[in-house]
This record gives sequence, structure tokens and C-alpha cells, in this order.
Amino acid sequence: MTLEKTIEKLIEFRDARDWEQFHNSKDLSLALSIEASELLELFLWKGNEDFDKDKMKDELADILCFALLLAKKNDLDIVEIINNKIDKNALKYPVEKAKGSSKKYNEL
Repeated sequence: MTLEKTIEKLIEFRDARDWEQFHNSKDLSLALSIEASELLELFLWKGNEDFDKDKMKDELADILCFALLLAKKNDLDIVEIINNKIDKNALKYPVEKAKGSSKKYNEL
């Protein structure tokens, strides 16, 4: 299934429940942050790779759904904004300076 079809399915799900009325940019952003916190909770007090993968998939799906709904609400093209961000990051983190480093761009 393509990204476009997935977004359509998500919108159909939302609209069938009359939830668009609750999906303003602020509340979608809050929901996105809350779901990201729920993802983090899966790792709390555990080793780096010690987590329940099925729970991680559910939390990640929630995050992605809210991100897609927020983008749709604001008429943003997902592919375009991701590619633009990659291009910006390429300028901030040139390979010759950033390769193998976890430093922030202003520390390179």
C-alpha cells in the first residue's frame, strides 16, 4: 500500500468517527508528543535494545498517524518536507565533518 493510500485510509477512519473536529494543529501536536512519550516509556529502565517490539510498533504507528494527520491538516507534502529537511541537514552536517560523530552541527 502506498503512503497516499495509507493517508486516505487514515482520513476515512477519522471521518467515519467525526473526529476531524478535534484535530486542530495544537491538539495533533500534543497527541504526537504524548505518543512519543509512550514510545520512550517502553525503554525506561531497560537496556538499549531491551523492549517489546509489538508495543513499539503500536506506539510508532500512533506517532506516524498523528504526524500524517498534522501534515494533512496543514496541507504539507510529506515527501517534500522530508526531502527538504534532508537537504538542510546535509548542509549542517557535511560528511567530511560529521561522519562518525554525534556532535551537534554547531560543535563540528
